Formats: sequence, C-alpha cells, structure tokens
Amino acid sequence: MSESTPAPSVTGQDEVVDLCRELIRIDTSNYGDHSGPGERAAAEYVAEKLAEVGLEPKIIESHQGRASTVARIEGEDSSRPALLIHGHTDVVPANADDWTHHPFSGEIADGCVWGRGAVDMKDMDAMTLAVVRDRLRSGRRPPRDIVLAFLADEEAGGIYGARHLVDNHRHLFDGVTEAIGEVGGFSFTVNENLRLYLIETAQKGMHWMRLTVEGTAGHGSMTNNDNAITELCEAVARLGRHKFPVRLTKTVRSFLDELSDALGVELDPEDMDATLAKLGGIAKIIGATLRNTAAPTMLGAGYKVNVIPGQATAHVDGRFLPGFEDEFLADLDRILGPRVRREDVHADKALETGFDGDLVEAMQTALKAEDPIARAVPYCLSGGTDAKSFDDLGIRCFGFAPLKLPPELDFAGMFHGVDERVPVDGLKFGVRVLDRFIDNC
Repeated sequence: MSESTPAPSVTGQDEVVDLCRELIRIDTSNYGDHSGPGERAAAEYVAEKLAEVGLEPKIIESHQGRASTVARIEGEDSSRPALLIHGHTDVVPANADDWTHHPFSGEIADGCVWGRGAVDMKDMDAMTLAVVRDRLRSGRRPPRDIVLAFLADEEAGGIYGARHLVDNHRHLFDGVTEAIGEVGGFSFTVNENLRLYLIETAQKGMHWMRLTVEGTAGHGSMTNNDNAITELCEAVARLGRHKFPVRLTKTVRSFLDELSDALGVELDPEDMDATLAKLGGIAKIIGATLRNTAAPTMLGAGYKVNVIPGQATAHVDGRFLPGFEDEFLADLDRILGPRVRREDVHADKALETGFDGDLVEAMQTALKAEDPIARAVPYCLSGGTDAKSFDDLGIRCFGFAPLKLPPELDFAGMFHGVDERVPVDGLKFGVRVLDRFIDNC
C-alpha cells in the first residue's frame, strides 16, 4: 500500500468477533457473594472502547470490583425521548474440565465463538460496542439520544448493577422511555420460507426462596418421628413434582397464535405437550412460560452422620407469570404445608408490554431488511433480566439482541450451559440489524 492510499476503515462487522472474544477472556464469573473476580476489568475495557470514539463513559462501582459502565450518545434530536441499550458483563461460573474448549478462551471453532458469556450476554455487548464504534467513527449520529449501560451483577439479581444505578444514579437515565436488552431477537426457522424472530415483550417474576423446617435433634441410632430432614424432603419432593396449571398470558397467547399461523396448524391450548413438540430447541424457553414453576436447587442439613439435626433447609427457584403472583404464592404454601417456613432470598416482579409502537416497527423493519423471510413475534421470557430494574423508571423494555441462528443449534441450551457458543455469522448479522434498527429508532 502506498503512502497516499488511505487505510481501509474498520467496520462493526470487522471487529465484532474480536470484541466478543476479548470480552469472554475477561473472567467475570458471578458467584452471588462477591467471591468472584468482579466486573471491574470488563467495565474498564468497555469504557476504553467507548472513549476511543469520543464518548465520555462513567464507571460506577457499587462494591469493590463490582463495576458498571454508562455512556450517553447525543442524537440528532435530543428533544426526543432517549433509548437505552443495556447489557450485563457478568457471567455464571464455568468448570473448564466440562468444556470442549476452555470457557474463558474465546476460541473460534466450527464457525462459532466459544466461551462463557457467548450468548449470555457478551455477544450483545460486543455487537453494541461494534455498532456504536462504527457509527461514531463515521460520524453517523442516532436519531435520538442513546444511553449505553454495561452492567454488573445481572446473574445474581442486579443488586450491584442495574438496581444500584436505578436507586442511586437515576439521573443517568433522564429522558429514557424505551430500552432493548437481552434474550430476544433470535431466530427460529420454521421452514425455507419463514423464520420467526422472537422479541421479548414479557418476562416472569421471581421468588428465590429459602425453605426451613425445624425438628427435634437427636442421636442417629434412635427413633425420631420429628426429623427435620424427612419433613423437608417430603415437602420439596411434592413441590418439585408439582405441575402448575397452564395459564395463557396475553403475550403467550399472541405467540401461540403467530406460531399456529406459521405452522399452518391449529394449536390446542389444552394439549401443550403437542405444541411444544413442534418447537424443537426453543421448547425449553417457551414451555416454561405456559405455567408458574418452582425448581428445587439446593439442600442443606446436618453436620455428622450419627446426629439428627434440628433444622433442614432448601432453596427453590420460583418463577411466576405476569398477573399470577398471588396464585403462585398460595399454591406454594398449600403444597409445602404448615411445617415449612418460606422466606424470599430475592424477589422481583413480572413484566409485560404490548407488541406495538414505532420501536417494534423499527425492529421488524431491520430484521426484514437483513433476512427477507423474517417475521418478528412477541414472546415471554421464562427468566428475568435487568429490565425489571429499569421498569421502575417507567422505561418500556424489550428483549432484542438479534441473532440469525442455524436451525440445528440448541440455543436455549447455551444459556448457563456447557460449551456455550455463538455463531460468527450470527454476530455479524446482529451488527447489521442493530445498525439499521438505530437508524429508525
């Protein structure tokens, strides 16, 4: 290349893969008790990438090492309400011995970037950084102000991330009325002529609970009819095997109507097993949105094999559908019985919004432009996101982290799973869609 030839410009598609790999290599494992490395290194990395293109990011630390990064991009018309794009930088832990490729290597293999956080959610973090950097390098301002938030602690409820910012730094979100975040905009291939893209417009609420039973302590060799472990295990078994009734919320009903039309078959709400059988890999996500759920996840009791303890505990991950929290709690108490004391470790609300408005239209238009057989549809997320915190500010939240996925990829299994990975082509697709989306947001 001669001295007079300008260097080729770097685009968002050019750098998104490297951004994703570099983020994955920063271990941000969240154990829920500050024992992990924290998110400070990731916050500094993000801040550096944003500062390189002229932004003035703020790093806010809620606890030693638990840091989030926030920046605002001035739009062409700052009098309009602003848009929030948020993602979290923490990840759930991973045991390297279980993985094909090291979970913090960011290795590229079989057309994918591998590693913890590849889909939850350093892929969206990387796509956002790539798009923003490309637009600012080329002088393309968004139509309205955009607030960027790269957050700590989402995997443990957001107390040290989104919740801390909403409670203590809400001025950073002044003027924001709408937001996009994780677990939405991914594809489900119906056939060669139709691909559904699921936009999250609702999510279940949560009750992470500790269950406690008090009993009579004693010697393990003696008869004891007041054994706390026995009582607790029977209650937990009842709960773990209980199948809560189907409750079709507005969002789930809309999704099933769209699915029925896409498949060209009548879906029977009374036979959800047959419906789920048609959904392949996303059945795990959708199946859990048909009813409330309560999954026992931890047990604890005793300190010596020949001592009957006086107390036994269990932890349960409870999730309830929008509008069904009271029913859920009443069912829990009935199933567990009077001997079990139930207390929340962490609780948060369910969310639901409509699938309408200019922002939804911008999503649909952007997807269709990059994938002619795309059809955007609303769905309910079985888990929860930082949207719960931002909803407290009156912000209307959607899940929109666009990915076009190969039909054979078990996308639902990637979340918190072994061998988490995201297709390279999917990342580049997401950059193109987000860029178009911002043009029309």
